[in-house]
Amino acid sequence: MKTSLLLTTLAGFCLVASAATAQDPSATPAFGQVSLSAGFPNDPYTVELFAGGPVDGGALPGACVGMIGDAPDFRLNFSANGAMPLFIRTISGSDTTLIINGPDGQWHCDDDSYGDGDAQVRFGRPQSGVYDIWVGAFSGNPETILVITEIE
Repeated sequence: MKTSLLLTTLAGFCLVASAATAQDPSATPAFGQVSLSAGFPNDPYTVELFAGGPVDGGALPGACVGMIGDAPDFRLNFSANGAMPLFIRTISGSDTTLIINGPDGQWHCDDDSYGDGDAQVRFGRPQSGVYDIWVGAFSGNPETILVITEIE
């Protein structure tokens, strides 16, 4: 009985681990990348992309939801100064989600915080480094604007 329970537990762990590793932060982002520093000009910075993909974001740690791609949709290389927050949000005619792997390797997820089915992740004291960003969708691949801003 104990052996069966242990094998079941290990099998479940392996399934979750393999699902989470389907997201490859080292892969080339589907819609490009940018390097920005705190106080960047032309705020907000926007990117047009198509949300969604074949992978269930719910398999990642945290409260992630939405279907996403294997590779990030976009990569932000950010130089922070510790004084200004950083906001990453979506604007779309469809319900979109955000899944971000931050410079510290932590996953940050959101669905609907920006209102109207749009997502927003706020970094109150952003770290310098790479932010790999996936934009999720619940169905299809809706056109979406990814917004990177320091303005609330």
